[in-house]
Amino acid sequence: MSDSKETNSPKMFSWNSFGKSDVGKSRKLNEDSMLLRPDAGMWVVADGMGGHEAGDVASKMVVDSLAQVTEGVSLEKYIEDIEKTLISVNEKLIEIAKQGEKQTTVGSTVVVMLAYDKFCAFLWAGDSRLYRIRNKKLTQLTIDHSQVQVYVDQGLISKEEAENHPHSNMITRAVGATENFVLDVDMQEMQHGDRYLLCSDGLTKHIPDVDFEKMLTKGDVEKKCNELIDLTLARGAKDNVTAILIDIE
Repeated sequence: MSDSKETNSPKMFSWNSFGKSDVGKSRKLNEDSMLLRPDAGMWVVADGMGGHEAGDVASKMVVDSLAQVTEGVSLEKYIEDIEKTLISVNEKLIEIAKQGEKQTTVGSTVVVMLAYDKFCAFLWAGDSRLYRIRNKKLTQLTIDHSQVQVYVDQGLISKEEAENHPHSNMITRAVGATENFVLDVDMQEMQHGDRYLLCSDGLTKHIPDVDFEKMLTKGDVEKKCNELIDLTLARGAKDNVTAILIDIE
């Protein structure tokens, strides 16, 4: 189990963050990786693709590479540098996979949050998520790149049904999965009192959105992050589980 707590004070906002990762109850190896860089306004969760060889190598390569990215002279430049970095990681992971005996995919999901000036920007590939809690209301900001999300978009199943669907572990985009790698990017203005949650699907498989909303409307980030991990473990934690909480002050 690992955790990390960091605080930073930029010009327009200050923020306080805490992250924690656990191997869970069923896996022998933690293929999740996380990165907290409050000094650079960057937080990352990466989930090595379960069932694939070297998933831990993939997620670690993602966060280690992003740890080297310097804060840009503009938000646009910052996003561009992160995209270039992850495209490079994608190419490296494809080469690693080609060198393996079984020629299987070596990949990882990724979700990145940037706090820059008054903006929150986020980039993602896969089903690791970013949520925002504002005025006690929970909003999922990312849209999963997954087979069940396709079914939801087509109206074939509900979001609630998607969580326990047989295809719930099938993702449609990841770092290392294909040469034509593309990140989704979005941004919004931050507000004082906003709380953000980055997490791997090991958390969302066991804790529904309604529980997030109840649990995360108050309490400090370290206590609440520990509670999220503890609840996931109490509910079985069939996968690795990682969560980062960020309070905008």
